[in-house]
Amino acid sequence: MLKKIIIITGHELRHDFFRKYLAASKEIEVVKTYCEVPETSLLGKIQIEADNDSRSRHLLMREQTERDFFELFCAKIQDNSNAAFIPKGTINSEELVNEISKLNPDIIVAYGCSIIKSSLLETFRGRFVNIHLGLSPYYRGSATNFFPFINDEVSCVGVTFMHIDEGIDTGKIIHQIRPTIVHGDSIHQIGNRLIKEMATVCEKLIVRFTDLKEPKAVHTDKTSEKVYRNKDFTEETVAIMYQKFADGIIENYLNHKTALDAQYPLVHNPTLD
Repeated sequence: MLKKIIIITGHELRHDFFRKYLAASKEIEVVKTYCEVPETSLLGKIQIEADNDSRSRHLLMREQTERDFFELFCAKIQDNSNAAFIPKGTINSEELVNEISKLNPDIIVAYGCSIIKSSLLETFRGRFVNIHLGLSPYYRGSATNFFPFINDEVSCVGVTFMHIDEGIDTGKIIHQIRPTIVHGDSIHQIGNRLIKEMATVCEKLIVRFTDLKEPKAVHTDKTSEKVYRNKDFTEETVAIMYQKFADGIIENYLNHKTALDAQYPLVHNPTLD
């Protein structure tokens, strides 16, 4: 039986890839996708600041590698995602909340959208999945696959699939993955490859949703949890990150991967094997 879903996401190329990929599945019907369009992109906001060279170059490189990974697929695949483009933040409006409730999907999937603050949290409790680019609770908030490189914690780069709740990346975890990393990778190659891997796992999660088993709980040291905000993404932190790559952070991680990963255990759902 087809799983009927609604996707709430952004409108950058990685988000377009995600919705179009899921909508191409023979086992999923995307009833509607709500694509939030911000007034100004992150790059646009940073470029009006006086000191922006490192961050601007970093984000321009991210845009280029997203095109390298996703542009051809997005251009060629038939779009079955029933996309509606809405101003960022309006997903919590009464009109859209009522519309989503009437569509009554089996599952709602949120990826890269505004914080959900509406009655949808209660109406679809247990059927509302949030995709957090980062490994919660180790890293929560913004740029959670950027700051692990600053802190020499490459093992904390990944994706968390969780039941959404009222907090920020605090819902009950369903499953987690780390990216495939190879020697010579840039931060953008790692990030985009992770998004591709996330989409394939998300498809499997949706299709098997009603059969998901309870994953084994993972106990973490509360003192190791880190929360970042947009203001923490600075010229200084970008410079530190690129120096880490120049100094061999990827090679060191790959040479000690098993021991390093063991310090940060993941929640694994056996249904997704």
